[in-house]
Amino acid sequence: MKDYHISRHHSFYTVGLNYKKADAEVRGKFSLDDASMDVLLQQANEQGIDGLLVTSTCNRTELHGFAQHPFQLIKLLCDNTLGTVEEFQEVAYVYKNNDAISHLFRVGTGLDSQILGDFEIISQLKRSFNRSKRFGIANPFIERLTNSVIQASKRIKNETEISSGATSVAFASVQYILKNTPNVSDKNILLFGTGKIGRNTCENLIKHTKNNHITLINRTKDKAEKIAGKFNLVVKDYGDLQTEIRTTDVLIVATGAQSPTICKELIYSKKPLLVLDLSIPKNVSADVSQLENVTVIHLDHLSQMTDETLERRKKFIPMAEEIIEEVKSDFIQWLETRKFAPVIKALKKKLRTMKDEEMDYQSKKQSDFDAQQADIISNRIIQKITKQFANHLKGDDVDADSSLELIQKVFQLEIDSQ
Repeated sequence: MKDYHISRHHSFYTVGLNYKKADAEVRGKFSLDDASMDVLLQQANEQGIDGLLVTSTCNRTELHGFAQHPFQLIKLLCDNTLGTVEEFQEVAYVYKNNDAISHLFRVGTGLDSQILGDFEIISQLKRSFNRSKRFGIANPFIERLTNSVIQASKRIKNETEISSGATSVAFASVQYILKNTPNVSDKNILLFGTGKIGRNTCENLIKHTKNNHITLINRTKDKAEKIAGKFNLVVKDYGDLQTEIRTTDVLIVATGAQSPTICKELIYSKKPLLVLDLSIPKNVSADVSQLENVTVIHLDHLSQMTDETLERRKKFIPMAEEIIEEVKSDFIQWLETRKFAPVIKALKKKLRTMKDEEMDYQSKKQSDFDAQQADIISNRIIQKITKQFANHLKGDDVDADSSLELIQKVFQLEIDSQ
């Protein structure tokens, strides 16, 4: 197995972009679908990158992995998306080692989400890890880090109220409809796309609008029928999309395609139409908003909606940060132990060899030599010496890499490859 801890020659990086600096159009250029992620991981494997996680959601695209230089990861991202290195540099961030670890904890626990406390990212993180594992690029560091972030996320969910109250893109979209559509219970609503966001939006629509004029369309009809059956809704064929748009008052697009699924030609603009685009990249073509009587709202606008729920959630940030620090320090401790373990093990082995040689010499030299007593004392001294070295290496003010090199040099240690 390769070396997988952080060292002077081996750094862990996060490279990525998110909603804070990159708008929906730019995020769309750098978004990765399942097939692109597979290709990217395969290429990383071929380049000898050991340990990589790839996450791509509507709010962010990030690569977390080991590299000699972050450009290795940036190039992998740009080679597999429509974005250029120049565009990436304008909106990107790069974190290294402990900063990268801290960033992943904040992302995975909803503190860095576009809507505070939105835990959708954690299931995405689990999927990312499983994908990396499938490609043989999830080393023990990546596995332990992912599990630690999941653990912190669970604790924050259970021990704080940072995710209490209904706040998500799906909820925000329904709130927007309620505030901006008079007599909403009498309007025709068409939901195009029944993936995760589509399903959540559908549930929120039924719960909050008291509307039974909701129609579902999905490219794969049976997926829409499953949801429709649950809520007793109407399902139409994908071929009926233009006809259904003609009679609808509110169109919700949650298709998650890599290019627009709603274009100008599909829209009948002789009456008011509200279009909500909940997709990254945008799935509603830019020219649709130029049509008369048509209002297009994208999820970036929806995510900016703040209400009492979000204000209340902010109070729990310090508590969440304390939990993160606790779980993160356990991870760092594990990491340090993994880093020192091979050297301490080799040192112990070397000292035992010295002891055995000396015991053998003394037993031949002295007729009354007490081998048993000498063995007990020697082992205790070896234990104390190795403990001293281990404590030294764990010190905050110690250059661990230099110390490890020195110990190996002084004792001429042979480190077992794991």
